[in-house]
This record gives sequence, structure tokens and C-alpha cells, in this order.
Amino acid sequence: MNTDFLQTLVAVARHGSMAEAARRLGVTHGAVAQQIRALEQELGAPLVARAGRTVHLTAKAAELLAPVQDVLASLEQIRYLARSGEVMGELRLGAGNTALNSMVPAILEHLVARHPLVNVALTPGHSARFYPAVEAGELDAAIALEAPYPLAKSLGWQLLREEPYVLAVAPRLAGRDPHALLASEPFIRYQRNDWGGRHVDDYLKRVGITPRDRFELNAIEAIAVMVSRDLGVAILPLATNHAIERLGLAVLPLPAPCEPRRFGLIWPRGSSRLALIQAFRDIAIVEYARAGGAQVASGL
Repeated sequence: MNTDFLQTLVAVARHGSMAEAARRLGVTHGAVAQQIRALEQELGAPLVARAGRTVHLTAKAAELLAPVQDVLASLEQIRYLARSGEVMGELRLGAGNTALNSMVPAILEHLVARHPLVNVALTPGHSARFYPAVEAGELDAAIALEAPYPLAKSLGWQLLREEPYVLAVAPRLAGRDPHALLASEPFIRYQRNDWGGRHVDDYLKRVGITPRDRFELNAIEAIAVMVSRDLGVAILPLATNHAIERLGLAVLPLPAPCEPRRFGLIWPRGSSRLALIQAFRDIAIVEYARAGGAQVASGL
């Protein structure tokens, strides 16, 4: 459909006659009449009615006028965006509870301030589910833990933060030997089949400690609350939600090396929304750097 013909229809409606519309558009009266006829043929409906020498819009044309003006406004916006390089559209983003309750709101605040035509559909969940969702095109990107397997070549990865593990204990146990506490106190375990929990399990096996498991769950903040109630000790990452600090827990460094918990952004390299993903990624790098953590360069 020729959008110039739609502009002509709007001009006839606005100025009340084909002659005045022709004068305002800088074309002949015949050209306006020809464009209206072509538009009527394409739409399959009469758009103007003639009574003697006067012309007025039909009821159908009046009904179409609002959506036609919406289409023309959208086209003008597209032209503006093409010239300005503005980022727009919907980003379907996956993120876990820790990120949603800490870093994501700050990232989104800066994203919409910089790119007001962007909207974001958020999907909460766990990292293990985000990777196949991104590969299948169900998500455009996700903030997720680093996968414990080689990344598919179709996916991009940007490290955003490394979180060291510590032993979190009730204040009464501050200053005690971490390994002695792990061997003697009830243990609240970061779920071992979770990607992050595997680091904890690997550490305990490497240092030869079999703790007295009391609870096991995949919820860092809930574990921290349990520790604050002196229900046990726990190996937890220093997460961006600052649960350990907020609850006033004592923090004991682990005596032996422990693989950190790594967070990053994943996205499909062949996505049609790469400009939008790039905009989100750039802001995420800055916000995670403010929170502290390791960043490395990685191109889309």
C-alpha cells in the first residue's frame, strides 16, 4: 500500500476538499482524485462521496481515519529511529531472584532513561532453564550463572560478576576456625544440584569435611535468614542482594581455594534484537562494576 495515498486521504479529511488537499500537498486536483480512486480499489471500499461539486468522506473512510493516522505516525517514528539510531522494541529477559532483587532494577532504570522506547518482559527462574530458553528463542537474553558445560557456539556470554564463597555464621561464632565449625555445627546447604551449590559440594569434598546437614535449599537469602536465627552455618556467595551484610552475619573466609560463583549475560548471537541486547549489556557491565566484581570484554 502506497503511504502517500494514505497521506492524501488524511489531507482530504483535514482540509475538507480535494482541491484544498491538492493545494496543500503541492499536486494537481487530478492527482489527488487518482490516488483516492487507487486507494478505494486496494481497500475495496468507497472512501469519498460526491454531491454535485462537493466531496465528503464516507462513513467507512471516517472509520478508517484513526488507524490510518496511527500507521502514518508509526512510519514517521520508524524514519526518525532509522536516522537517529535510537534503540526500541521489547527485550524478553530471564533473571534469577538474586539479580531481580538487586541489580536488575538499577539496570532497567538506566536502560529506559537512555532508551525510552524500550520495554522489557521479565521471566524469573533458574539458570539451568535459561540456557535452553535462550537457544530456543523463548528469551532474548538472561542473567545467569556460568554453565558447568561448554557453551553452545550460537550463544554469546559476558561475565558480569564473580562472587567469592565465605562461611556465614551467627555472630556468636565470629573468629572461630571455619573448618572446625563446618565439622561440628549443623550445616545449611546451598542445594547441591544447583550450579552454584556444586561449588560448595566440591569444596567440602576437596577439604575432606562431611558436615552435619540440617537443611538444603536453593535460596540464598532464606539460608542467610536461617543462619541469622542460629540454625546452622552455611557456605554462601557474597551476592549482590547483600543478604549476609543486612542480617549482620559473621563472615569467615574459607581457608582453601573455592571456585567463585560467576554471573553473566547470555544471548543468541543470531538474534534480530542485537542492538537492544547490546544496550542492555553495556548498562549491565557498568552497574555490576559499581557493585564490585570482575568484567571482561566480549563482543556481540
